[in-house]
This record gives sequence, structure tokens and C-alpha cells, in this order.
Amino acid sequence: MPIDPAEAHADMVCGAYELQLRPLHPFLRALPDVVHVPARAGRHPALRAAVDLLAADVVDALPGADAAVPALIDLVVIYTLRAWLQEEPERTANTGWWAALADPAIAEALQHVHREPSRKWTVQELGETVGLSRTAFTRRFTSMVGQPPLVYLTNWRLGMAAQLLRETDNPIALIAGQVGYRSEFAFANAFRRAFGVPPGRFRRAELPVGRGSESRGKAGATASVG
Repeated sequence: MPIDPAEAHADMVCGAYELQLRPLHPFLRALPDVVHVPARAGRHPALRAAVDLLAADVVDALPGADAAVPALIDLVVIYTLRAWLQEEPERTANTGWWAALADPAIAEALQHVHREPSRKWTVQELGETVGLSRTAFTRRFTSMVGQPPLVYLTNWRLGMAAQLLRETDNPIALIAGQVGYRSEFAFANAFRRAFGVPPGRFRRAELPVGRGSESRGKAGATASVG
């Protein structure tokens, strides 16, 4: 049934989402330039609710919007990506990162790495936790994720370290231990290779003016996206 143009309208909510984690996560590298989620009645209610809440705070400038908007943007990004994957399930059947998310063994291995980055993981141990031999696990992980297991682990640890340097006042030696390095020297060398500067210089360059517990709390909400 044709719609009268005079009765049609559209609301647009625009925003920018700055990604500060480096090296860039394989999931983000695999995303297309445009992620399109069709508007179908009754589909993706969580995404619809998050967009409506965000629009209300942005348009009406409600009290507390400065605190609410960053968290709502996080939710919109998460729910958008979830909806996008649900709309095209065949995407996960192919090789690549989408297949890694759908593969029970590789998805479980990724969860272990994300939850326990400080653990002294070996490829053998990761494979055993998901019921695969070292060779089979390495081959499947590398094919789907695009990086060998220990390369992914290193990049994940260093990304977490950059986040901790930016968002906390923890000593560098403590951060090194939090992300799985047994010595500050080894951590500093690995960090310099990935970011081009030592951890202390990175922290000084990234340090917001007047950083306090409130700003760290906001950043923590953003960190949950990754």
C-alpha cells in the first residue's frame, strides 16, 4: 500500500564511536563499512528500546544525560551487532571471525582468554580445555580468527594494558601482572613493539585532564563493549 509522502517522517540519531584499543580487534577488522539492520516490526526489541532511550536523552537533554548517553551508545552498538548477525545467520557458516563465534570450541577458547588474560596459557592447554589436540586447535583457531592463538592472546593482553593505563592509576608493574607478564621489563618491551612507545609515555599522552573515579567509571562502561 503506497504511503503518502506528506504523512511519512523519519527520525535520525547520529553519533560517533571512538575506538581506542590497539591493535585493532579481528572482529572489528572483519566488519563491513556499513552495518545495516532492516527495520521489521517486532524484530530486535532490545535494539529498538536502546535506540528510543538514546534518542530521548539526546533530543530532550534530560538531567543526567551526560552519564547516560555513553552507556546507551554502548548498548546500541552491542545490540546492533547482535541484530546484524541474527539477520544473516549464513555469515557465521563461513570461515573467518563469524565462524569463530559460532564454533563451540573456538568460542570457548576465546572466552577463557578474555576471562583469564593473566593466566600462563599455552596452546596445548587451550586446546585441551576445549577438547582438541594442539595441532587441530591451532589450525582451526588460526583459520577462523585470522591469528595464531598466542598472537591473539598477546594482542588481547596489550589492548587490556592500554585500557588500564588510560583508565586507572595502577602502577605499570601491577598492570604488567594483571595482563599476564611476569616482569615489567618484558611487558614494556612487548608494549613498545605494539604501540611504538613505552607504557609510561603512552599513559602520559592518553591521560585526560582531571581524571577521577567518575571518568574511570564511564570508561569502564565503554570497555564492556570490547
